[in-house]
Parts: sequence; C-alpha cells; structure tokens
Amino acid sequence: MQMKVHNGRLNDTVPRGLFINGTWRATQDTLDVLDPATGSVLAQVANGSVDDAMEALDAAVAAQHAWRSVSPRARANLFHQAHALLVQRADLFAETMTLESGKPLAESRGEFKLSAEFFLWYAEQIAHLHGTYADGSHGGYRIVASHQPVGPCLLITPWNFPLLMIARKAGAALAAGCTVVTKSASETPLTSALFVKVLEDAGFPAGVINLVHTTDASGVSAALMADRRLRKVSFTGSTGVGSTLLAQASKHIINASMELGGDGPFIVLDDADIDAAVEHAIVCKFRNAGQACVAANRIIVHEAVEAEFTRKFVERTESLRVGNGFEAVDVGPIISERQRQRVQRLVAQLAESGGQVLTGGAPIEGDGYFYQPTVIRFTQINAALCDEELFAPVAAIFPARSAAEALAFANDTRYGLAAYLFTQDISRAIALGERLDFGMVGINRGIMADPAAPFGGIKASGLGREGGHDGIYEFLEPKYMALTVKREEEVLA
Repeated sequence: MQMKVHNGRLNDTVPRGLFINGTWRATQDTLDVLDPATGSVLAQVANGSVDDAMEALDAAVAAQHAWRSVSPRARANLFHQAHALLVQRADLFAETMTLESGKPLAESRGEFKLSAEFFLWYAEQIAHLHGTYADGSHGGYRIVASHQPVGPCLLITPWNFPLLMIARKAGAALAAGCTVVTKSASETPLTSALFVKVLEDAGFPAGVINLVHTTDASGVSAALMADRRLRKVSFTGSTGVGSTLLAQASKHIINASMELGGDGPFIVLDDADIDAAVEHAIVCKFRNAGQACVAANRIIVHEAVEAEFTRKFVERTESLRVGNGFEAVDVGPIISERQRQRVQRLVAQLAESGGQVLTGGAPIEGDGYFYQPTVIRFTQINAALCDEELFAPVAAIFPARSAAEALAFANDTRYGLAAYLFTQDISRAIALGERLDFGMVGINRGIMADPAAPFGGIKASGLGREGGHDGIYEFLEPKYMALTVKREEEVLA
C-alpha cells in the first residue's frame, strides 16, 4: 500500500460566511475546517449560533408564500440556470470536496456528476406534479386532489457526501415549492457554501435558501425543531441522532424524512461470478474510505467459493493506493483523528470476537488521518457486526453454508438500508432479493444511487425516500377538496 502526498490549496472564491435572507454574513466566532489528508487548518468559516439559525428560519418563513406561488415554468427555469452554473464550476466543486473531505479527486468528480444529475432530475419534475379529479362515491360532488408544499424545511447534511446530500435534499425541497434552512456538517461546510452560492448566482430569491454552519449542532437543531413554523426536517446521519430528531419532531408533528445508519450485507453465492463480485466488493467497501452508509458492512460468502473470493479480495485490497486525494490514489484518509481512533478500537474488538486480520489493521504513520485498508475473516457466522456500522476501510468476511444461512444472517440486524446479492441464477436473485429486509438491493452490482430511483431504508435505517418520483413528494402534502356541483338538469335548464 503506497502513500501519496500532495498539498492542495483552497480557492479564494469559496464563501466563508453564513447565508441568511440573501446575504452572506460573518460571525465573531469561527470554526476551523481541517484537511484530513494533512491535519492542518484548511479554512475558517462563520460559526453560527442559535440566534443566527432562528433568523434563517424567519427568512424562510417570510419567503415561503411567494416561493410556493412561483409558476412551475419560472421555478424550473431557475433550476436550469443553476444546473448550468453547477456544470461550469465542476472542477471547483471536486477540488473543494477533496480538500475538506479527503476523498480521491476521481471520487469527488463522480460525486459531482451524480449530484448535478439529481438536481437536474428535480428540475424536470417541477412541471409534472399532477393531481386527480374524480366523481364522489355517491355523486353530487367532485373529488379534487392536489399537492401543496409542506412549508419551511430544515435540511441537515452529513460530511461524507457533502455535495450529493445538499443537492438531493435542497433540489427536492425547492422544486416542491418549499423554502429551506440547511445546516451543513462542520467538517465539510465549504462544499455546501459553494452549492448555495450557485443558487444565489442563478437568481433564487432571498430567503428561499439559507445556510448555517455551526459547532453547536444539537442546540441549533433543537431550537429550530421547537418552532412550530418549521414543517419539515430531512436528515442524513446516525440512527441515534435521527431518533433524537424524531422525538423533537413529535411536539409539533413535524414531517420527517430520515436516512440513517446501515449494515449492508454483501452476499456472494456459490454460482456467482467471483471476479465480478470481488471488483464490486472493493468499490462498495473502500469507496470514500468505507465512510458510506450503503457500504458493504458484512461480506457473506458461500463456503464453496469463500477461499477463492477471500484470496482475490485480499490481493485487490493490498493493491489499493492510499494517500492524498490529489494524487493517483484509491483510498483517502478517515475524516478525523477521533474517527480513526474509533476505527482502531473497532478492529481490536473484531479481533477479540474471533476475527483474523488478513491484511492491514493499523493506522498509517505521518501527517493526516490515514488507515490501512483492512480485511478481517471470521471462520463462521458471528453476530459481532450485526448492529455495528463499520464506516471505515475495514472489510469483514463471513462464510455461509447455504443461501438460506446467508439470508438469515443478512437479515439479522436492526438496520435495513442497502443489501447486495451476487448470483448468476435469476430465480435465486429474485427469491432472495425479495426476502432481504432492506429498502434497496443491488443484484450483481455494488453501486445503486440513481436520480430515477427511490433511495432509502426501513427499520432503524430511516423513513422516506430521496430520488425517483417519490423524492419530491416527501416535500409535498396531499390536498383534497370536495367540490359540490349542481345536477346536470339544473345546469342545463
């Protein structure tokens, strides 16, 4: 595993302030943004307070009526203008994401492409929000059903996909006619700022989108959630924080969408294309240094092919290049030293639970928060990981004696976000795919995100969907009007 080093520089055009009611503003207090590849301070941005967040909500509430009244064509035109600006600034976005999140530049470019596609998808949905018109069950009136914006929204985004999450959430909310307050992740506020700057430059009205960076995430969120004017919260992050937000939402019955933790089982059956399964497992496990809620958390391989799969997987893992994302590398750093220490404790716990470290298993010395891509093998099904999200460049392999045992072990978790299944038998694929208790199942593929697909999980992995035709309706409420009509003979008399 080779280490590559490069000194990146932050573009001076990236905004550093909060964005409230159409204005960028500084604050007395600032927060440091660290480069995880070096551990050095990359930038300082405004550190918002509860008062700042409440001003942002004031602005969103004041702008809500006018924004929902903008015609679908006019709103779509703003989206298309913003999309054009996004594309023009693609390199700036990718470089900023690599600097503040550490992911390899190739991955940042891939995230940018997908984010722009999501934003364009919602632009195209704006003119296709149709209602229905029907006779009442017993006649004498008409059933007119439509959809209206839920109202001002709080969007809370994570650090691991800093552009995709804000583009996916804000794209849906704004397309639906909702105003928003976005709370960025304190580790990656610069990408969020670049996105909001694009919307500002595209001509989105003041107050429609507001951005708050803060080190007081719990205080800011609690204050906003306690205000009954807030009508929607969309959160991506840990199940623990999501549970807290749901409890806060209960006071005013705030509409909630939650994309939470994952425990993705990656099942390889005895008839699978092993080489393809290995390549997809490498991407699914080590993309973004394993820091993804849809990453392969437990790799479950039929015992007939487990030795071959493990040998090839370890070989590919050991070929991965680790280092600064501006060089030709495959794996970047962990987001912070605190997270790297958590990974080291977790590897030790897995070893104590019977796992054998086949490769890796230690931090990489030097600047930055790098960790060796690691493979741990268990000799039998083991519940050590059933409710523990790795969120790290650490792969855990388990043998299974049958497809039935693999399925049972895969479902033995409180999570239900993404699962993966490799088999060349379409009947087995459908039978097991339908019984996997997860919101998404990738069959013979390790990447599933697509603007046209409903992304989301069940159980402790969340509520609601982002993307597809479902995504925009998460920010709309059905509206039913019963319209009394005269009888035909009365009208024609």
